[in-house]
Amino acid sequence: MIMRVMGEGQYEVGEDHLNLLNQLDDELLTAVESGDEENFRQAYGKLLGAVKQYGTLLPDDSLEPSELILPSADASLDEVRALLLSEGEGVIPGFPEYD
Repeated sequence: MIMRVMGEGQYEVGEDHLNLLNQLDDELLTAVESGDEENFRQAYGKLLGAVKQYGTLLPDDSLEPSELILPSADASLDEVRALLLSEGEGVIPGFPEYD
């Protein structure tokens, strides 16, 4: 799966890490729903950190389409909340075979 982190580039994340990313996405959803800025920052930082840790950064000139676009690390709680509401189930689309 190709994931773009705005302002940082694209990462190719293997299927073997999607369960972890979905768990971190659930934590992010809970933090956003609570409205607690500190919990949100921690949860979003963990999600972005996992994408970078387990993903392979693609070259800047790569023309691969992104399957998922994540806001930058400095995105506000409200920006991420709007994204979660538009996606309906978290920032990472559901993969039932990995749940």
